[in-house]
Amino acid sequence: MLTKLLQQLRRYEMVVPGDRVVCAVSGGADSMALLWSFYLLREKLGITLAAAHFNHGLRGEESDRDEAFVRAFCDRYDIPLFVGNGAVKAGKKGLEAAAREARYAFFGTLDGKIATAHTADDNAETILMHLVRGTGLDGLGGIAPVSGKVIRPMLGVTREEVVAFLEEYHISHVEDSSNAKDAFLRNRLRHHVMPLLKQENPRLAPNLSEMAQSLRLDAEALKGMDTDHVSVSALRQMGTAQRSRALAGFLKENGVLEPERSHIRMAEALVFSEKPSAWAAFPGGVIIGREYDRLVRREKKGGIEPTVLQPGDMAQLPELGLRVRYLPAEEIRNTKEVFTVNTDGPIILRTRCAGDTIRLNAGTQTLKKLFIDRKIPAARRDAIPVFADEQGVLGVYGIGANVDRLATKLPAMQICVETL
Repeated sequence: MLTKLLQQLRRYEMVVPGDRVVCAVSGGADSMALLWSFYLLREKLGITLAAAHFNHGLRGEESDRDEAFVRAFCDRYDIPLFVGNGAVKAGKKGLEAAAREARYAFFGTLDGKIATAHTADDNAETILMHLVRGTGLDGLGGIAPVSGKVIRPMLGVTREEVVAFLEEYHISHVEDSSNAKDAFLRNRLRHHVMPLLKQENPRLAPNLSEMAQSLRLDAEALKGMDTDHVSVSALRQMGTAQRSRALAGFLKENGVLEPERSHIRMAEALVFSEKPSAWAAFPGGVIIGREYDRLVRREKKGGIEPTVLQPGDMAQLPELGLRVRYLPAEEIRNTKEVFTVNTDGPIILRTRCAGDTIRLNAGTQTLKKLFIDRKIPAARRDAIPVFADEQGVLGVYGIGANVDRLATKLPAMQICVETL
């Protein structure tokens, strides 16, 4: 169990050395296994450990017994404990939902990462609950491993593994009598449906958890597409087939009407590029750019439509009163409007992008800082033509060329900006 918990912690980068981890502990088997796991791993992880218990007061003396049990355990092992309590009343969503809201409101007042003891079985039950009630892709994604400061490192652990772990270390726990009742849908699924499904496949819980992980990544990618960008880190975590589906959908959403395999490979090259800023041109004049952890469609800003220029091409910027020519150089010439550069492939004419840098004679600067230092008004900064290739910025109109990309001999290419 400890191995699976560590794998989950590392897979989702849940904690780093120096973090304080507060384990949410009810006193039940799952939460006691969680607390004891972190107690054993606290030095290896470099964390400080604490526990939190919320007394809902719903079960009278039994609720007080649970609190006393958790207090005694934490006192024995010198684990700091935070206790909250409050009268919980059933609202429109029901008693179970009201209790959860009160519990998480209390956890939200505590500093540090909040670790909860949700297991693979809990995740499977949650997915089944969503199916029964009706759901979409988000609901089929089950319980998220990380939600803000809440982490759930036991989602890869089954209930059987929890029991075996507690027996191995002789850790006691308390039983919540309400878990034996069929008043709640979760309990009915746990008592009657899950056992039947496990007869068909004993690996039901971990299999559903793995399915949920795949669907969560799909959902995350789709959410990114809804806002005209997609997360590079999320795409990197996907399997090949899943990533292809996500990229095909993203390209369709952004103007590539019939993405072919070659287009998906181009987009994948952006995803796995070592450069934080790169771009690729697709059919229909669509340009997709990589901006650190995002793939985005490069849009027209300040009168500049992102345009790919092949050697010999010319582009006009009527709103700026400018014409751009990209031609083989006849002589070495460099001004604020003419750049003779070491490149022989396509270039992109665009406006500035996050992370753009250029080296002038005075040194290397980001374009953001350069424009500020040159006192260029903010309203004009997106109307300044920038020329780049896959290696980065070649030059900026009105400022000069990147000295690292200047040609010193022919053959070379020349970018010329003229007034109309």
